[in-house]
Amino acid sequence: MSDDGPKSAFELAMERLRQKDKEASIDDRPLTDEHKAAIAEIRQFYKAKTAELEILHQAALRKANTHEEIERLNENLRSDKERLANDRDRKIADVRRERSS
Repeated sequence: MSDDGPKSAFELAMERLRQKDKEASIDDRPLTDEHKAAIAEIRQFYKAKTAELEILHQAALRKANTHEEIERLNENLRSDKERLANDRDRKIADVRRERSS
């Protein structure tokens, strides 16, 4: 595409993102097959852990007797899922950083 004509908002945003990556010394080398496999394994592990949490949550809900207990269980599930997602994202970021080392 020619640099002479007007650019779309998408093109401008992509240019800004590329510039930020360049300033942060982030390269855009593709991931190796080993890194892709490691990331897939991490995602699969955390997907299984989340499914396990859901199953345990459903069992606990069936035993709950009060509305407050149900609310507490739902809040615990939300915080556990958030913690797992943060752990997953941190591990994936570690693999991506390892690629650039």
